[in-house]
Amino acid sequence: MWRGAINHYLYQIYEMAHLGLIPARVLSDLTRLSLKNPMNPMTYTALGRNLAASAELFERLTRRYSKPGFGVNKAVVSGKDVAVQERVVWERPFCRLLHFQRDVKLSRPQPRLMIVAPLSGHYATLLRGTVEAFLPSHEVYITDWTDARMVPWPERFDLDDYIDYLIEMCHVLSKDPFGEGLHALGVCQPCVPVIAAVARMEADERPCVPSSMTLMSGPIDPRRSPTVVNVLAERRGTEWFRRHCISTVPFPHPGMGRPVYPGFLQLSSFVAMNPGRHVNAHVEMFNHLVRGDDDSAEKHREFYDEFLAVMDLTAEYYLQTIETVFVRHALPRSEMMHRGQKVDLKAIRHAGLMTVEGEKDDISGVGQTSAAQDLCSSIPVLRKAHYTQNGVGHYGVFNGSRFRAEIAPRISNFIANVNQRPEIVGYSNARAPKPVADQQNVKSLLGLAHLRINSVVNSLGAQFNHMKPGSRSCHQRSV
Repeated sequence: MWRGAINHYLYQIYEMAHLGLIPARVLSDLTRLSLKNPMNPMTYTALGRNLAASAELFERLTRRYSKPGFGVNKAVVSGKDVAVQERVVWERPFCRLLHFQRDVKLSRPQPRLMIVAPLSGHYATLLRGTVEAFLPSHEVYITDWTDARMVPWPERFDLDDYIDYLIEMCHVLSKDPFGEGLHALGVCQPCVPVIAAVARMEADERPCVPSSMTLMSGPIDPRRSPTVVNVLAERRGTEWFRRHCISTVPFPHPGMGRPVYPGFLQLSSFVAMNPGRHVNAHVEMFNHLVRGDDDSAEKHREFYDEFLAVMDLTAEYYLQTIETVFVRHALPRSEMMHRGQKVDLKAIRHAGLMTVEGEKDDISGVGQTSAAQDLCSSIPVLRKAHYTQNGVGHYGVFNGSRFRAEIAPRISNFIANVNQRPEIVGYSNARAPKPVADQQNVKSLLGLAHLRINSVVNSLGAQFNHMKPGSRSCHQRSV
């Protein structure tokens, strides 16, 4: 009873603690500013630098981080710098669909790419690097999810609504005047609703089905290579999460009274997975500040301004996802339902499929995403591809240098191959992804290639004999 009461009022306790620390945070910020003042003699002493660094770390660790902006203002298209503007093309209470519109006239339209950002605690701006990587060669769109505490109660949002949102977005983008074709890219958690939405559209024979879908490090089948996250969810069960993780949005937020999974709890889970890494990162920042290494300190600020900005999830969506994806494993067992209709992955016939995984992923283990290759058995083998990136963890699959150099080019080539117009896509030096095929299909393809090679060899042999000295045709040519 006591524990249940604490969990119920956990959000209120958090808000009270945050408000109670405001005076200390203000004092800490004033201390930092005074010790950064060049007119203050303490600024140039070891004691002053240590006090200033401590004050900044305290202020940052007790601050509430607001939603960051994408800050994508320009891109390089066909070797030229062009301006980029955000355009809202679709909006509902819990999501906006943003288009990064480039100020450029192209001789040929480029593919539309709808990036479905995770709805798992962080804002869509976490995929800023993903957006920037595809801007030179695609018309890029992204789902910009809304913090649940900012949506007035009793507006609801669950996993079924999520899938409905994606279907509506595909319908809107299929008529958008920018670009050609439509391709969906789901990062982590959205892999399940993306593939479910495509399956429902294919089953209903809707014309707005994406030409391809790329699934990156998502829990299609969490039973494969289960991680700590997967094991915990399955062992605890949905009711445990309902009792321990759901709280009510307090006053004065617009969503006051709404049951949610608070963002600060999700952030605690992220930090708990690698606590030593985050402690060391803050110790390093302290040392950078003391030494006056502002460049290194600024990189730390940029990363943690993004990482520490979190959002709440509606309780109904969070619990339904836990139950459907991680407890019952409904999708790989062909038991997932949407609005009373079965989500049948075998109904997907027209959309291409590419899956991407990270070798060191500790959130979605290797094999969980590629399971879609087996489940989508009706997709032609030449419209499938899989790639596992060596040496990267979960975040390295969609961000960082290896993503830009290895993963993004393969995705671009796959989209171009699906469109059968590779010349309109950038990354001309990228290697095309290898199709995923079963043994029988591989043997068939090798057999066709063998017959073709024999045919060419026989043709060349006949021409060679025809051109031998003394032959009639050779004599006629010499004359």
